[in-house]
Amino acid sequence: MERIGLIAGRGNFPLLFAQEAKKAGFYVVVVAVKGNAKRQLRKYADAFFWVDVRHFKNIAGIFKGQVISKVAMAGQINPYFLFDPAIMNTPDVRDFFGVVEDRRADTVFTCFVNKLEAAGLHFMDSTSFLSAYLPGTAILTKRKPTPEEDKDIQFGFKLAKHLGRMDIGQTVCVKQGVVLAVESIEGTDNAIKRAISLARSPIVLVKTSKPSQDMRFDVPVVGLKTIKNLPCGSCVAIEAARTLFLDQKEALILADRKGIALTSVSFSSAQ
Repeated sequence: MERIGLIAGRGNFPLLFAQEAKKAGFYVVVVAVKGNAKRQLRKYADAFFWVDVRHFKNIAGIFKGQVISKVAMAGQINPYFLFDPAIMNTPDVRDFFGVVEDRRADTVFTCFVNKLEAAGLHFMDSTSFLSAYLPGTAILTKRKPTPEEDKDIQFGFKLAKHLGRMDIGQTVCVKQGVVLAVESIEGTDNAIKRAISLARSPIVLVKTSKPSQDMRFDVPVVGLKTIKNLPCGSCVAIEAARTLFLDQKEALILADRKGIALTSVSFSSAQ
């Protein structure tokens, strides 16, 4: 049985990856980041290890001890650790960030991946085994976007791609040509909350991949929680084949109940 490693962060993405890898016949070794990954991951792991963010240097050794060379990374690592002195003043962490040009997601994760690959690990696409969760171009809900929402989708896609090009975020919230919120370190859910506090009514949420998206990490994700956080009558547009849509059945049932339109759009058609 072929072995595969998983570095697991927050959310359901790591759970889904582990489940699908097991279905595909892989022996799955999970290294779960403390304070981020869910304990339920143990159920889908043939071998399971916790690691603290202050001891990331141990990851390569754990995988090598399990005869693992091929690994994936799924789920966000809480970005607020960047402001925690107890973490940032740890010698290993301080030394790592001493060679990082800035602390944007792409910069940090690329450096992290490069270090582990230099130690003999090979990183695979984090959406491996998950093609069924990357919708193609389609309207996924009963309600279609209105012509006004379509205009906001076009507008939002252009803005989101600019954000992604600068590695600021992957999500924008707009309404009637007005930018309500752009995602940064706070994440999609908090960007939605800020947008709602201003609009106090339905909004249009657009989520895209970065123009130079590295599919080994930081892949855009939407799911049930996204739909729960949106006001009734809102609209969601994701980039087709480049955005993971988790909890699809439950999310679509709730979206239809709340009158939310959800569409998967190719960027070329949004330009």
